[in-house]
Parts: sequence; structure tokens; C-alpha cells
Amino acid sequence: MSFHNLFTSILERTNFTREAAFVGKIYMYSKLTLFCAGLNFFRVNNYGIQIVFFFVYINLQIAFAFFVASFFSSVKIATVIGYIYVFGSGLLGAFLFRFFIEDINFSRGWILVMEIVPGFSLYRGLYELGQYAFSGNAMGATGMMWENLKDPINGMRDILIVMTVEWALMLVLAFYLDQVSSIGGSVGNPLLFFRCLQKKYAPPLQSSFVQQNHKVAVDMEKADVAQERHVVEQLLMDSNANQAIICDNLRKVYPGKDGNPDKLAVRGLSLALPKGQCFGMLGPNGAGKTSFISMMVGLTKPTSGTAYAHGMDIRMDMDDIYTNMGVCPQHDLLWETLTGKEHLFFYARLKNLKGAALVKAVNDSLKSVTLFHGGVGDKQVGKYSGGMKRRLSVAISLIGDPKVVYMDEPSTGLDPASRNNLWNIVKEAKRNRAIILTTHSMEEAEVLCDRLGIFVDGEFQCLGNPKELKARYGGAYIFTVTTPPEQESEIEQ
Repeated sequence: MSFHNLFTSILERTNFTREAAFVGKIYMYSKLTLFCAGLNFFRVNNYGIQIVFFFVYINLQIAFAFFVASFFSSVKIATVIGYIYVFGSGLLGAFLFRFFIEDINFSRGWILVMEIVPGFSLYRGLYELGQYAFSGNAMGATGMMWENLKDPINGMRDILIVMTVEWALMLVLAFYLDQVSSIGGSVGNPLLFFRCLQKKYAPPLQSSFVQQNHKVAVDMEKADVAQERHVVEQLLMDSNANQAIICDNLRKVYPGKDGNPDKLAVRGLSLALPKGQCFGMLGPNGAGKTSFISMMVGLTKPTSGTAYAHGMDIRMDMDDIYTNMGVCPQHDLLWETLTGKEHLFFYARLKNLKGAALVKAVNDSLKSVTLFHGGVGDKQVGKYSGGMKRRLSVAISLIGDPKVVYMDEPSTGLDPASRNNLWNIVKEAKRNRAIILTTHSMEEAEVLCDRLGIFVDGEFQCLGNPKELKARYGGAYIFTVTTPPEQESEIEQ
């Protein structure tokens, strides 16, 4: 969602609120059920104390979950560890922690230290409420009241203080680790990620040939690829360079797993693209096209080198880049229960469109991808065909008038009529923005692209406009013969 200009802080607050509402609803239903069943634990203890205790604990547990999630990239492993933690803290609380609480000779300070573990804090609070409920029921009195928090043997006050402080601390740590980590392939900011410091001390626009030890053997490159690299070097030295996109020796290496060697997905890519052009990347599966797009939209971090979108560095200015960027990913990222119009309203609002401009932009987008008439835009996306979903993804990438657009195989799954309509949309859209698209179709590249790069094994093999490349490399025919196996040798001769 980040590359559609949904800020991480807003997304995290939304997730936190959703989880708190979900768990709070479960708590209220459980409390009401047990209260009606006549359980003294909930009936005799002060309701205010119970609400405050469970409110603080629920928020602490959610913040703790966010904090722990920063260390895991696998949902399966995180789930297993989560179950171990829940059962482990429960068993230790029941059989070990309770023994320490009831032992008058055991240091109260160590108990406070143990209560830093959220599971032990929960157990201690339930223990105190249970003890007061039992005593009150036995003596015909009330359970725990606010004035009882001052009792020397009552640990509830300490628990509330510990959990409240820990709740705030966990929120800060969870947010910080989410910013600096690269778990799951996400981009992690430097250890000190404060935006003001990053921009103040950001490196100047200069070629990574000077900054990095890694150098590409340009003498072995094709002349057009080497020329593009030279153009990039010259542009980076020109402070007045007016280019929409500049890629400077961009590299991406995926670490090898299970003893396998590292995978070099993108090998020192250099590219300059002005406003008003569409650049196509043509190549087979596994060539590195999607890895390149992932770096440009902030999903993964470059191993070395960098790129600039309207002068903003993808290493440290992605939040600013997102405000002027549109993305059509390789696979449709849509919600099945929302309508096409609701999708566009959502993404248009992320681009700060409001009022009449918002409604006009949504309707124009639906019309441009032929999803407006017949009430198609008001249908749930789950009822769309694959081609309709693809057209909606393209509309999402263009809404809000982004200055830079990335399209990863945008015509996948489209019938010929829809594909031609999409091509007209892209040709119209590129007039006031820069577009980079990946494709397998030379026909599509010829129609849409002002320039084309053949991308194989993570690097450009050649660059030029489609007609040049076709004239240079397309003067050959493939003759296919089908023959029985026993006649293969005769055909070869």
C-alpha cells in the first residue's frame, strides 16, 4: 500500500485500532456471558478496575505482537512461536510465577521484573482479582475496590503502571523496528531514520562510479548500453538535469539459501528517462524485470547503486516519491468485496483528491478502461473477469495524475479488443508523465514504447527505439519443421 501513498504510520494506526476493536469485542462478549453465568470474579470486583486492567492489557498485547512481528518474515514460524509463548507463559504463570507471588521471602523487585513479560502481568492481575473475589465472597463483602490498590500486598497498582509504561515503550520500539528492518523483503531505512537528518546529510547527485568500489566492465557492453551509462553519468553531474527517472548502476543480489549461490537479479542497470516517454523492458521470465520494478517502487532495497525519480533518491525519499507515483503490479492487488468504483475512490483519496475533482477523476478512470457503462463499476471485484481486474489495476495506477508510472505486464489476460483499448490509454497517459512498463510482447512494445531495452540475465543487452532494434536484430526468419523421430537425421542433413 505504501507505493499508493498510504503512509506507514496511518496503516499501522489502522491495524492497531482494528485489532483493539476485535479483541475488545471478544472481551465484552466473554465478560457479559460470565457475568450472567454468576461468576463472582466479574460480579464482586469493581467494574472500573476490571475495565482499566483489561483495556491496558489488550493494548499492551497488541503492541507486543507488533514488536515481535518485526523479527519474523514467515507467518508459519511466527504462528508456532506465538503458540509456544502463549502456552509457555500460561504454564509458567500457573506453576512457577504463582509460587513466587505467594512466597513472602521472595523479592518483590524480582516479581516486578518478571511482570515485564505481558503473559505474567496478565496472570498476576487475574490472580489479584481472583484472591479479592474469593475473600469477598467468603466474608460476604465486596471484592477489589479502588481503595484496595493502596494495600501493601496488592500488586494491581504496580501491574497497571508496568503495563502502561510497557505499552508505550512497545509502540515506540515496534514502529522503530518496522522502519529500520528489512524483514520480508521490505525496505529498511538506516538505523537513524529521522527524515530531517537523512535529507540534511543526503549524498549529492553524483555517479556511483565515483562512490562505489564495484565497477561494471563497460568495455564489454554493447555500444548503445555503454552510451546510456555515459548519459547517466553526465546527467548526474548536471544539477539542472530535467529527467523523470535516472537509474545509476542499480544492482540487486538475493542471498543464496540452503547452500545455493547468491542470485544476481539486476546487474548494474543505468537508465535515463525524460518526462513524456514510455520505456519498455522486454525479456523472458526470470530476467530481473520485476526485481527492477520492485526496487523502483520501494518494495525491496537496492544492494548497491541507486535511482532518482524527479531528483528524489529511492534510498531515502520514498515517502515523497509515493505522492507522485503510480503502480500497476504484475498480479492484481484488489479486494474481492469492494466494487471497482470503491477501489478508485480509495486510491484517489490517498492521492489527496477531494470533492468534485474526486468524483470526476473516478468516473473518468472508469470510462477510460470501459468499466463505467452498464453499472460495471458498481459490481464487486470478485465478480470481475481476469481482464476486467487487469483494467481496474491500470486505472488505479493512473488515478491522481502521477508523474511516474510503473506497469508490470499490464496487458496480461486481456482479449485483443481490451488490449487495444489499454494501449490507447497508455499512449494518452504518457504525454505528461514518464512510464516504465515490462512486457513479453514485441507488438505491445512497438505500439507503446518510445524506447525499448532487451533485458536478459539482469542487464540490458541492447537499447533503442523499437524500429531500430527490429531493423538491427529482426532480419531473420524461423523455419519450423515437424517430423517423426526416425526422420530427424535426414532433415538435419
